[in-house]
Amino acid sequence: MRLILEKVTKRFGDKTVLAGVDGEFRQGRIYGLLGRNGAGKTTLFNCLSGELPMDGGRAMLEEDGRARPLMEEDVGYVHSMPLLPEFLTGYEFVKFFMDINRDKLAGDERIDDWFDRMRLTREDRHRLIKDYSHGMKNKIQMLLFLITKPPVILLDEPLTSFDVVVALEMKQLLRDMKERHILIFSTHILQLASDLCDELTVLHNGVLSPVSSDLLRSPEFESRLIDMLKDDPHAANG
Repeated sequence: MRLILEKVTKRFGDKTVLAGVDGEFRQGRIYGLLGRNGAGKTTLFNCLSGELPMDGGRAMLEEDGRARPLMEEDVGYVHSMPLLPEFLTGYEFVKFFMDINRDKLAGDERIDDWFDRMRLTREDRHRLIKDYSHGMKNKIQMLLFLITKPPVILLDEPLTSFDVVVALEMKQLLRDMKERHILIFSTHILQLASDLCDELTVLHNGVLSPVSSDLLRSPEFESRLIDMLKDDPHAANG
């Protein structure tokens, strides 16, 4: 399975944020999307998820050698700022989510098994979401996509809100998930990207530039990448 991007463009007024993005992402790999703040990482994710319309280009999903347009239901999007109904408990929300997505479930999943997998205590799962920490809210977001298993999962700065122990758990979860999904996460933390990712690509000057595997594992990785990003006019403008 492959996600194929062809000349994806997005403009806001007279500012071009995505200037013809091409790229290919395969199932079984974890991809890191690097770029400075304001380079367009979240804009790209919003276009792929259907939250923003593209101004040009297209995104295709290839399965069993046949390509078709990427659909909103193909994409699971873990936002950097979780969007959850805070007037419900975690348990109430996940139960509601499972009920309305019953056709996507195998039929033998128990809700408490999912919470156990995410290491959310029985006390926490029955608390109101408004009282959850940022990291717990992100766990709930991740749980939704474990349940429905969309082929493409986008994660916008997914691990920055977790403590050290939970971050290690989530890294292992992503490694376990990659065999069944196309996983792309954006980050500005170079150490996290080099530690977790199989491949890296940089959003720079409105286009994607893959990072060679040799550079990814080399001592010059950080300095070379910083030099590349210094002259990005898209950055620092939001």
